[in-house]
Amino acid sequence: MAINDNLDAFKEVHSETSIDTSKKFRIGFIGCGWIAGAHLRALKNQPDVEIVAGCDLIPGKAAKFFEEGGVEGVKTDYASHKEMIDDKSLNLDAVTICTYNRQHAAPAIYALENGLNVLLEKPFTVTLEEAVEVMKAEKKSGKILSIGFQPRLDENMKMIKRIVESGELGKIYYIQTGGGRRRGIPTPFGTTFIEKETGGIGALGDIGCYSLDMLLNAVGYPKPLTVTGYKSAFFGTDPNYSNYVKSGHPEYAEKFGVDDFAAGFVRLEGDIILDFRISWAMNMDTAGDALILGTKGGLRIPSTECWNGSIGGPLKIYHEVAGSQVCTEIPVQKNEGPSLFEKKVRAFIDACKNGGTAPIPSSQIVINQAILDGICKSAELGHEIEITIPEV
Repeated sequence: MAINDNLDAFKEVHSETSIDTSKKFRIGFIGCGWIAGAHLRALKNQPDVEIVAGCDLIPGKAAKFFEEGGVEGVKTDYASHKEMIDDKSLNLDAVTICTYNRQHAAPAIYALENGLNVLLEKPFTVTLEEAVEVMKAEKKSGKILSIGFQPRLDENMKMIKRIVESGELGKIYYIQTGGGRRRGIPTPFGTTFIEKETGGIGALGDIGCYSLDMLLNAVGYPKPLTVTGYKSAFFGTDPNYSNYVKSGHPEYAEKFGVDDFAAGFVRLEGDIILDFRISWAMNMDTAGDALILGTKGGLRIPSTECWNGSIGGPLKIYHEVAGSQVCTEIPVQKNEGPSLFEKKVRAFIDACKNGGTAPIPSSQIVINQAILDGICKSAELGHEIEITIPEV
């Protein structure tokens, strides 16, 4: 049963805000690889932003990045993020950190310690301990730290949260989430995603964090209590993996040092169970739809073949109406206006300029990170472990 007439209960009212361009928001890039391109395109479309500096560990990479991106006058003669941040002549307001996973924590901490706002790409960090150290620097600095979870700004993600908050599902007791790719280990841009020294974690950190955020944000980010984790790397370490063969890089198998599949069974506060799995490569088209089960209704969120932060079809609420078991279909919501990346950077800039709070706060994403970290540690130990998130 489709009840389009009742969708107003879940709709959100949007209001336009004007942008003050009288003073430019000055931003620098730390890391100028593939994901930085998305940040650059989004920031170029902000009328009050001036991109003034950038750095990368590879000499000459930053200069080439901005030249190819069509941005002139960017200062790039820095050997490290510290050199750039220490250059007070830049008068930076913020940095956007687009490095590989292992290099998220150090520049974020240094930028916060030097009074800069930080937009940090996902995953938050590689370990829970690193995330906590970043949060300590954030708290001491009083600056904005926002984590790069742009799928949360998707209208369908917002709809999922509104459905839960409406009470239509009753008390939530079980959530199932995950996603995956049949063949999708990310190596088109080299091996930084797959090497232990750079990536640190694989599918867990790349797309697993998004999948967790979709449902954890909807149910209010309850803290994890215990986790039983599993991870494997059967495909990434196989030189005959199809994408290695197609690209002519069988040697990538020797460099692969992270997970290409992971799963976890997590007990959350509020007597909620989280059943999670994520994959870069598997012999299946999908790891299954996401589910939210409540005492009054259940929500099915159709999966996609390559998890991309949205949904694979209409949402479906299974519940009872007048004693009959029915299914209410919620149409796929359209994302109007700017891209999700543009909305992400705009929300960050507005929070920095107007004294607001972080759009994607560390206080939530540290829970996400604790689950990823717990899955890794449990998998390595071979048994269930408790999860404790230190107070910051």
